[in-house]
Amino acid sequence: MSTSPDLPPDLERLRVLETFLLITLARVHELIAHREQQAVIHQRAQRRKRPAEWTMEISSNGRTPIGVHAGERRMGGTQTRTKAITREQAVRALAEGVEACRFCRPDSELGLLD
Repeated sequence: MSTSPDLPPDLERLRVLETFLLITLARVHELIAHREQQAVIHQRAQRRKRPAEWTMEISSNGRTPIGVHAGERRMGGTQTRTKAITREQAVRALAEGVEACRFCRPDSELGLLD
């Protein structure tokens, strides 16, 4: 095998270079693993921060739906609660007579108005 012009010709220096490269490669692997962990944490945080597209306002008894909102709109005082709902749940609730918020107009956003 011929020697490469960019590498040292003797075994001792080649071993030193090999050790240096192995140490450097290990550091690179550690940094990659760290960055991957950070990316996972960031993705989880983004999912948690993502606002609900539709919310249902629920009475203080926790069972009676009293309004559908587009997004995380919160109207009312401490007597009301909201929970995130799917688009399908919002459509169904409006079809069943749950009131659409007159401010954020989820019925319009959902294309239910003529």
